[in-house]
Amino acid sequence: MTRPLPLKGLNHLALAVRDTAVSRDFYRDVLGFREVERPPFDFPGAWLVGYGIQIHILETEHLGQFGEGPNSRADHYAFALEDDRQLVEILNEHGIPFIQRVNAGNIHQTFFQDPDGHSIEVAVYPADPPFID
Repeated sequence: MTRPLPLKGLNHLALAVRDTAVSRDFYRDVLGFREVERPPFDFPGAWLVGYGIQIHILETEHLGQFGEGPNSRADHYAFALEDDRQLVEILNEHGIPFIQRVNAGNIHQTFFQDPDGHSIEVAVYPADPPFID
């Protein structure tokens, strides 16, 4: 086996978006991230932090085409929940459509999209499974 890179963890997700304000509000008001100072780049965007993760919002006119609705088999990112009892209520309060599934590992997953069509998964995940050697 070759040596892997000595990664420490995920530093940030960079998301191309159509409208910085709309996306910033979504990640702040729906998912609970907090905006932090961003370097003075020559393009619009925002940096947000929460749950040990940074999200870098990058405004651009050149977005890829996303499919209709959340897609669990497309590129997506997943956030762990401690408790999902209020999940449906909160998504409904924000008017966010979602789908729910139970996967092969018996994990109850909820998928929805941000304002630019990026698929998001949230679930209460079990402890990390054992490594395969």
